Amino acid sequence: MNAREMTTQEHTQTALEFLDASDREFAAGERLQASEKLYGAATHIVTAIAQQRDWQYRSHRAMKNAVFRLEQEYNDPLILAGFLAAEDFHKNFFHNDMEEYEIEQERPLVHRFISRMLALLNETPSTGESTAP
Repeated sequence: MNAREMTTQEHTQTALEFLDASDREFAAGERLQASEKLYGAATHIVTAIAQQRDWQYRSHRAMKNAVFRLEQEYNDPLILAGFLAAEDFHKNFFHNDMEEYEIEQERPLVHRFISRMLALLNETPSTGESTAP
C-alpha cells in the first residue's frame, strides 16, 4: 500500500493540532513530548507553505531553505528566528537540556512563527496580496 501525500490543508491542520497538544503537554510537565510536538507544528506549517509554493520540503535542509527564502522574501528576520527556536525544541526532545527560562523565552517565538506562517498561507506568494475572502 502506498502512502498518500498529505495536502497543504492537512499539514496546516496537523500543525495546529500539534501546537495545541504541545501547550497541553507543557502545562502537564511533559517537556519531551511537548518539545517534539512544538517542533512538529513548525515543520508541518513550513511543509504547507512549501507545498503551496511548489518548493522542496522533503528534507530538513529543504525546509530550512524554505524558511530562509521566506525570511528574504518578506525581509523578516523573525521568520528564521522562530524556526531556529523550533529546532531547539527538537534537540530538547532528544537531550532534555533546555533550561526552564529557555523554554519560556523560546516558546512564544515558535508560536509567533506559526502565526506568521498561517498568515502567509493566505497571501498570494508573488504579490503579498491576501487570498482570504
